[in-house]
Order: sequence, then C-alpha cells, then structure tokens
Amino acid sequence: MSENSPTFRLFKKMPTFLNGFASSMDFFGDDEKIYKVDKTEKEADWNSIHADWLAVGNDINKAITEEYEAERK
Repeated sequence: MSENSPTFRLFKKMPTFLNGFASSMDFFGDDEKIYKVDKTEKEADWNSIHADWLAVGNDINKAITEEYEAERK
C-alpha cells in the first residue's frame, strides 16, 4: 500500500520495523510525532468515514477493472 492510502491516514510517516522497535523502547514518547491528530472528535470521525469510503471506492474500481480485463481476454 502506498503512503497516501486512506488506510494509513493516521500516520504522519509510514512506520518501519526499526521505528516500531525504537518506539517500544520510548517509554515517555510523544504520540503526536507519529500520528496525525485531528482537532475535534467530529473532524476525526468525518476524516475516518471519508477514508473508509475512499477505500471502498478504490476496491470497487479495482474489481470492475479486473472483471473488464478478464472479459476482454
């Protein structure tokens, strides 16, 4: 998945194995360095629902494209 995927909208930067390991040793860490933080709960809900519908639309588009390509063969 790409970094711009709606699935990963909460991450400021895509996590890696080393980031994960280092964060397990960071007992006093600041989550705002890792995650995007919405200003209000309403904004967070809207952004999450928007990201979910983008993912659904992408899945439907992929399925239609694959079916179309299969029929052309």
